[in-house]
Amino acid sequence: MNAVDFLEYVNRTSAEHVVTESLKRIHASDLNAFVETFDDDALRRAKELDALPVGQRGRLHGLIVGVKDEVHIAGYVTGFGTRANDKPAKESSHIVRALEAAGAIMIGHTRMPEFGAWPVTESTYGGITRNPLDTRLSPGGSSGGTAAAVAGGLIPVGIGGDDGGSIRIPAAMTGLVGLKPRRGRVSTAPEPHLWWSLGVTGVLTKSVRDAALIYDVISGNEATDLYTADPMGSLVDALDNPPSSLKFMTVSHAPAMGIARTIRDGLAQTERKLAKCGYQKVPGPRFLPDATRAFVPQFFAGMRTEYAAVDHPELLESRTARVNSLGAWVSDDVRKKAEARGEVVAQKVDQLLDRVDVILTPTLAALPPRADVTRNKGAIRTALVARLYNAFTSLFNVTGHPAMTIPVQVDKAFPVGIQLVARNEETLVAVAQQIMGGKLR
Repeated sequence: MNAVDFLEYVNRTSAEHVVTESLKRIHASDLNAFVETFDDDALRRAKELDALPVGQRGRLHGLIVGVKDEVHIAGYVTGFGTRANDKPAKESSHIVRALEAAGAIMIGHTRMPEFGAWPVTESTYGGITRNPLDTRLSPGGSSGGTAAAVAGGLIPVGIGGDDGGSIRIPAAMTGLVGLKPRRGRVSTAPEPHLWWSLGVTGVLTKSVRDAALIYDVISGNEATDLYTADPMGSLVDALDNPPSSLKFMTVSHAPAMGIARTIRDGLAQTERKLAKCGYQKVPGPRFLPDATRAFVPQFFAGMRTEYAAVDHPELLESRTARVNSLGAWVSDDVRKKAEARGEVVAQKVDQLLDRVDVILTPTLAALPPRADVTRNKGAIRTALVARLYNAFTSLFNVTGHPAMTIPVQVDKAFPVGIQLVARNEETLVAVAQQIMGGKLR
């Protein structure tokens, strides 16, 4: 059930009823999608919402939401995918407060790899999280628990974070919609940043309309944010006003890397749908701009910042400690230079977007791996696995552009994710809605 249908179901039943149902599904599930559930608080919150007069209910009244284990919930430990924290958060994150103000109910913290470092969700502490489309496979990462919970029908909407593809990768592996907003569009408060300029917070949903609905609620900034952006228009309104003319380019190659045939077929199918909308394809470059020298120092800087902040670093995985050690060369000055390099790369992407409205790419270079693909592997071997899954995503964390993955079904094969990139979220959701079955112009 998608979020829009779920809200209608709440109106026919009650918030308490849907919370009780959701908790039963979660506790009976073998996907290992949740670190913990907030049973008592969720039920208490549901009863309070049910007592409100209809005229005082928010637009998300009774919507069940799972939040990644890096999102603060007041009174609960924010684990960041580890067992190394034991102090409850003093305040909830901006995104949680915004959702609750609109009537949503937080149901629990979802699984992630330690510090969100990897594109699969597996750890010594948390075990293996599984893909509901095929439990032998990974749901991706680092927002893998969120993806598994939404795709598995445990919850209608989940919150994730994206530092190098961590919303888009698991969305692509589980047949979901994942929208990474422009840097600074959604507050990271109370954290001033998430992995410096790389990280943003967002949602994983079953439909483009769901994503638009949630982003209209959570967008905005607070005074503590290190990065901010101009407010965006209503994404729900943008869905119903697709562009009458549009240019797009496709970039389907990554250096020294093959792309799975099914993914290429999904890309071609998407091009055909855009052509049916009357949109024009423009020749693009063979490869996207290289952001490695901007991304890697910030990756290490983000990991080292989180490593220094945990309550008990001695409880972290050995590969996490190894990454922290490998990043010792990243001083604050090195990190700032990497951000400056990122702005140069962003200008290169802007030059492509001067020619077209949307850039189309695969989200991933390969289909989902085994759920245990990184089990007992060290930092270097895990990083080699990661390369197949962030080759097309991490660039846009460096540049700060909004990017979105949508699922495309190719015959009876595993659904594949197609990534759309534009200057603004309004264009992304309008075009994505067209591709996923919106009325063709």
